[in-house]
Amino acid sequence: MMRAIIFDFDGVVADNEPIHYAMFHQVLGEIGLPFTEADYYAKYLGFDDKGCFAAVLAAQGRPAPPELIHDLIDRKARAYLAYIRDHLVIFPGVRELVREAATRHRLAIASGALRHEIEFILEQAGIRKEFEHITSAEDVQQGKPSPEGYLHALAALNRRTPAGQNPLAPADCLVIEDSIPGIQAAHAAGMKVLAVANTHHVQDLREADAITHSLADVNLTELESRLWKRGTA
Repeated sequence: MMRAIIFDFDGVVADNEPIHYAMFHQVLGEIGLPFTEADYYAKYLGFDDKGCFAAVLAAQGRPAPPELIHDLIDRKARAYLAYIRDHLVIFPGVRELVREAATRHRLAIASGALRHEIEFILEQAGIRKEFEHITSAEDVQQGKPSPEGYLHALAALNRRTPAGQNPLAPADCLVIEDSIPGIQAAHAAGMKVLAVANTHHVQDLREADAITHSLADVNLTELESRLWKRGTA
């Protein structure tokens, strides 16, 4: 039975992967490192900021002391927030799906994005109150494909479980993801995955339990029937 839905954020709720690329490109360019759009989508999509900067520096043979990583994250965060203050970046169908899902299931977010970025966009979209919990980059030591973020969100939901109700198990959770590392993270946590083809082609997402071209097309009743009652994808 599907009892909870845990959303990734960037590329699932927020249509912001091109913005993230632009900000990575800008900040890395300031320290003399090339960073192409092709590399971002092929190699670094799904990384949190810390993981992306560390991986790019390593690939370029550059040292990555913690103070440099922190500075790069801070510079990118300031540029990103300045942009999204003036641009609403929500995918079509997200508000409707989130509001419908919240009437039937417990909702959380597990994302490699920074907390203030997630909070700002959810408030801007008018759907912050639908989510019981947010796990952000600040809450975990390891980014995706580690399952740590999804397990952190599950534990947080269980701390809020009312007395007398059974705690959530990983098998009770649907994760909505757009990246390959995210799918791997959710499966490693023991959760089912709906992949949305916002940033990858459908054929690249075949590890997911189900795939949709858009969250606007998702029928939660039908999806639950397929993934839980019949156990097929």
